[in-house]
Amino acid sequence: QVQLVESGGGLVQAGGSLRLSCAASGRTSSIYGMGWFRQAPGKEREFVAGITSSGGSSRYADSVKSRFTISIDNAKSTVYLQMNVLKPEDTAVYSCAASSRLGMLTWEGLYDSWGQGTQVTVSP
Repeated sequence: QVQLVESGGGLVQAGGSLRLSCAASGRTSSIYGMGWFRQAPGKEREFVAGITSSGGSSRYADSVKSRFTISIDNAKSTVYLQMNVLKPEDTAVYSCAASSRLGMLTWEGLYDSWGQGTQVTVSP
């Protein structure tokens, strides 16, 4: 079992930046990949970014490419999401996820452990 705890959410003005963190504990050696997903009110959860545990491969949703950067620090068992040039449409609950299987990082079904989520609100 892997436990995930997110932090770093908050309220920011459009054009600003935030960095989300997700600390993993438990059987972290079983993790092959980690990802960030988000869910806005009234919308389905969507993929944001994903990265392999080695850090050698990453994927991004088109809507966040060039603005968001995912990274991983294996020594701290923590994955980060640096979010720059934030827009009001980035407002959502951001959740961290971990996968014990190899596969498409963009696929929600790949992930078997989820955090509780952290709220990100971007004001106009």
